[in-house]
Amino acid sequence: MAVSKPPRILYTKPSITALEAEYAADAAANGWGERCYDYINRFEAAFKDHLGVSHAIATSSCTGALHMGMAALGIGPGDEVILADTNWIASAAPIAHLGARPVFVDIRPDSWCIDPDLIEDAITPRTRAILAVHLYGNLCDMERLLAIGGAHGIPVIEDAAEAIGSEYFGKRAGSMGRFGAFSFHGTKTVTTGEGGMFVTDDAALYERVLTLSNHGRSRGQPKQFWPDMVGFKYKMSNVQAALGYAQMQRIEQLIGRKRQIFHYYRDRLRDFPGVRMNPEPSNVVNGAWMPTVVFDKETGITREQLSATFAGENIDARVFFHPLSSLEMFDSVPANRHAWDIPARAMNLPSYHDMTDHEQDRVIAIIGRLLDK
Repeated sequence: MAVSKPPRILYTKPSITALEAEYAADAAANGWGERCYDYINRFEAAFKDHLGVSHAIATSSCTGALHMGMAALGIGPGDEVILADTNWIASAAPIAHLGARPVFVDIRPDSWCIDPDLIEDAITPRTRAILAVHLYGNLCDMERLLAIGGAHGIPVIEDAAEAIGSEYFGKRAGSMGRFGAFSFHGTKTVTTGEGGMFVTDDAALYERVLTLSNHGRSRGQPKQFWPDMVGFKYKMSNVQAALGYAQMQRIEQLIGRKRQIFHYYRDRLRDFPGVRMNPEPSNVVNGAWMPTVVFDKETGITREQLSATFAGENIDARVFFHPLSSLEMFDSVPANRHAWDIPARAMNLPSYHDMTDHEQDRVIAIIGRLLDK
C-alpha cells in the first residue's frame, strides 16, 4: 500500500481577502477613462505615507524601478555600480541593461548584506552608485554606506524589494538612499501579483523618472503624444494598483504576521546547535520577508541535503541566492568567500501569512532531525 504524503506546505503565498477582491473588481468594472489612474494614485499616496517619503511612482516591477532610477542618475556605458555578490539577478540586470558594469563585493557573514569595509577598495573613477540590497528583510549598514557615498560623492540606492516592514534607527527601508525600489511580486509581504515602486525625496529625480516612466513624455509638455526623450513603459495597471491599495489598508497586519512567523522560528531554533537565522540588532526591525537558516560548517548539513529532505516531507523551501559572480554572464569573483560559501549550507523557510503553528513545527522538527544525525 502506498504511503500518503503529509499535506503540502508552500514556501509562500499572498494574503488576499474580500477587500482586495472588492477593490480589484471595482477597478476592472469602473477604472477606465477618467478613472483609469484612480487606484494607482491611491496606492502611490498610501505607500508614500507609509514610507515617509515625498514621491512615489508605481511600476510594473522592482527591476523597472531600478532601471529607470539608474537611468535618471545618468548611469550608462563604462560606468560601474558596486553591490553585494549575494543577490538575485534582478538587482544586477538593470546595471547591465544600461551598459554599465556591476562590481561585486563580499557580504557580511551576519547580515548577508554588502560589507561596508570592502566598498572603499572597490571604488574607482568610474563608480556611479552603491546599490544597497536589503536581503531577505535584513538591513544593510546604511549609516556606513551613506557616509562612504557622501565622502566620495556617490549616490546610495536602496533595493528594498525584500524589506517592506524593515526599519533602521526608526527609518523605513527604502527611504534613506537617493532613491528606493520595492517589489510587489506574488511572493512578497505586499503584493499586486507583479509590480514595484520607485520612491525618493529628490524632486528633480522624481520628475526625470516620471517622464521616463511614460515613454519620455513630460507632464509639463503641452503637445499631445510628444515625447521629450526616449523613455520606458514600466507602468502598473489600475487593477494591480487596486490590489496594492487594499494591501496597504492591511499593511501593519501583513508585516506583523511575517514577524510573528519569524519569531516563532527564531525562538524555537535559538538553542539548536550550529544554526543561525536572520539577525535583528537592537537598532533595526527586521521585516522578516524570508526567514532563513544558515548552518555552521561543522554540522555538515548542505543545501542539497536540505532540499532533498524538505521535498521528501512535501515541504517547499528555497535555496539561498547563488553568488552573482558564479553565473556565466559575469566575471567570477571566488575571493568573495562568504558569498560563495554561505549559500551551500543555507535555506529559506516557508513563511506564508496563514501558516499554522503545526506547519512551522513540522519544519522545525526536520531541522532537529538533520542535526541529530
